[in-house]
Amino acid sequence: MKRTITLLYIAILSTVLTGRISASYPGEVRWHNEASDTTKINSILIDAYNYGDKSPNELMIYIGAKFEGTPYAPGTLEGSPEMLTVNIDEMDCTTFVETVAAMVLTVKERRNSWQDFLYNLEQIRYRQGRADGYASRLHYISDWIVDNTHRGNMRDITDRLPGIKYQIKTLDYMSHHRDAYPAMKDDAIYEKIKSCEVGYRSHRFPYIRSSALMSKKSPSWIKEGDVIAFTTKTEGLDISHIGIVIFKDGVPHLLHASSKQGKVIIDPMPLSEYLRKNNNLTGARFIRIGEQR
Repeated sequence: MKRTITLLYIAILSTVLTGRISASYPGEVRWHNEASDTTKINSILIDAYNYGDKSPNELMIYIGAKFEGTPYAPGTLEGSPEMLTVNIDEMDCTTFVETVAAMVLTVKERRNSWQDFLYNLEQIRYRQGRADGYASRLHYISDWIVDNTHRGNMRDITDRLPGIKYQIKTLDYMSHHRDAYPAMKDDAIYEKIKSCEVGYRSHRFPYIRSSALMSKKSPSWIKEGDVIAFTTKTEGLDISHIGIVIFKDGVPHLLHASSKQGKVIIDPMPLSEYLRKNNNLTGARFIRIGEQR
């Protein structure tokens, strides 16, 4: 069931109930199932809120694990017109991480309502925190990191880590694969995406090489609850997969929405083995939600 509710109403209600003064919203929310989604979101937030005074990384694990078994589905954000979309019944790797991160930010603000979750989800998913058309969505993870870091939602900590290397890539995968994105059949949207890509010509970003992460002894600096973004050999693309680091018996694994397994899982393969078996990956970046410069 798909229903919509105006974000203007949410903004007013949130301000009245919580004192948050938030920007005006031009769009609407596209729900997968409004009644069950809002109930589940509130339940998770209240539970996490009562979990105690935990760090953002601890909350990333605690909340992320609640989505284990959620079916994997690509393209859940697609629809016309572009609007903030909520689907916690089906997820891909990015929507899984965004959903968990938005919940973590909400709890760290000492809030526990679905209205505040929507506010933070929009903050994370869209340029400058505002849904304003398809091109305002942060499609490239590098763009997602830069924009959210600037606004204090997260920090790419890769440049602090030992063994750091840099890649330089021009991010233009979307405009070079226009047919893969239904929204880009519209010439105006296509031109806007190309305009966004201009800022990422010869983009330089830090990463840790796969070889440095595949040793038998895991690097001591890997922290549970970090978001891990896997860099790729694919031309025009920076990141091909994203998840959350979780430890099993002291060994880092990946909590992620797996297309191969068809659901959100704690991957049975250690992180080192996951990298070894994915030859198209060059390494990884590490991001901490709720950590500012």
